[in-house]
Amino acid sequence: MPLISVLGMILLWRDTHDAERMIAHSSATFWYVLPSLPMFLLVPALMKREVGFGLALAAACVVTMGLYALIMLVGPRIGIKP
Repeated sequence: MPLISVLGMILLWRDTHDAERMIAHSSATFWYVLPSLPMFLLVPALMKREVGFGLALAAACVVTMGLYALIMLVGPRIGIKP
């Protein structure tokens, strides 16, 4: 994720040289990465409990989608722009 984000920032800057867009991009990247982080803890935690990989990944994806939905609902109310 960090490598792709840095490449995206480089390309955005190369194409626009727009500081406001860079600020918006960087801020949005931070806020929208947060809901995906628990997935990387949930998959190994479930697999340690002998849940199969496919089911663990599916459960982690469902949790991640729920967290994204939550940030989409709550984010604008606290000043986070999508």
